[in-house]
Amino acid sequence: MTIAGYIVLMVAAIPGIYYLLAIYSSAHYFRVARRENPPNTDFFPPISCLKPIRGLDDDAYENYASFCRQDYPDYEILFCVDGDDPALPVLEKLIADFPERKIRLLYGSGRDAINDKVGRLVRLVSEAQNELLVITDGDIRVGPDYLRAVAHPFRDPKVGGATTLYVSTEETTLVQELQSVGMISDFFAGILVAWQLDGIKFMFGQSIVTKREHIAGFGGYEAIENRPADDLNVGRLVAAQGYEVKLLPYRVKTVADFQGLKDLFYKRVRWMTVMRLMRAKGHFGLIFTWGLVWALIAVAIHPSRPIVIGYLGSYVVLRVVLTWLIGIHGMRQPGMWPKMLLVPLWDAMAFLIWILSFGRKTIRWRGFEYYLRDGILVPVDPAKSHGPR
Repeated sequence: MTIAGYIVLMVAAIPGIYYLLAIYSSAHYFRVARRENPPNTDFFPPISCLKPIRGLDDDAYENYASFCRQDYPDYEILFCVDGDDPALPVLEKLIADFPERKIRLLYGSGRDAINDKVGRLVRLVSEAQNELLVITDGDIRVGPDYLRAVAHPFRDPKVGGATTLYVSTEETTLVQELQSVGMISDFFAGILVAWQLDGIKFMFGQSIVTKREHIAGFGGYEAIENRPADDLNVGRLVAAQGYEVKLLPYRVKTVADFQGLKDLFYKRVRWMTVMRLMRAKGHFGLIFTWGLVWALIAVAIHPSRPIVIGYLGSYVVLRVVLTWLIGIHGMRQPGMWPKMLLVPLWDAMAFLIWILSFGRKTIRWRGFEYYLRDGILVPVDPAKSHGPR
């Protein structure tokens, strides 16, 4: 074998090192997070739950109702919705069914924002009565102890933000199972490595928890209403003020917002394109995390039994251990073992999506094409971009 071949084999071993780091990081995270986040029995600051709503998600009533069933003494729920939105009748039923809850409807954002969700959050934050804010999407479902769990870390004044893990509601299709195993085995693996190496400086849109003063500290949601990835931006901007952002082991549930493989594929391509445009070096660095691809390259250049066992065998073992550690041990998800068979399929699809993301110069957002310049969405055709909300 040539020197070039040996170099390729050395590079092909790097994903194995990444997987080992991810395994260590995951084990360390769940041990530390569970110790630091016991059940909250004595810290209940008033909370405002903010929900920007556009369109009717599947199981919307149950998602909204889960916030009305909180075992928490003092909180309000604010929805920002348009007057003709299909979700409005569901919200009106919610108010009728839970008269004991403080629920308010705000109609429209009154803003001209490319990121409509963030435009709604501008108004929601301004109308909220409490300092501690819990921001969640409309497709999120939580347990009755959710507010207790997310309030807990704010007893420490050094904490300025918190976010939670999330899992899918019960999967009904193979595509949903594929998405679920991909999040557990791939996405959260990377997140926990980031936690280990540099701490958490981002949040997930499924659960953004912070204080009004910290939002004001970066100029309010007005400062990011024409940017994508508001959750990533809020986490960064809170951390930039010198506060800690906590990743909590609590799991919220999210309802799938895609109908099939094509929808999932395009959604992931858009997300990966945003990540490439926002974090170019980190995005390119993912080249060293594609274990399946590098194992196949190693076997192709030197098809021998030791190479097959050493590279493909190690890939399978490390991926199974990592998926078990995060999905079963850490996030306590049922039915994970059969889904292990989907991990290589996800890895192959995720690699293809990563490759395709380099060919995209624009982002399709709410049906329109945008460039991303200095983190800001700029319409490709200003005449056909967003309009008043």
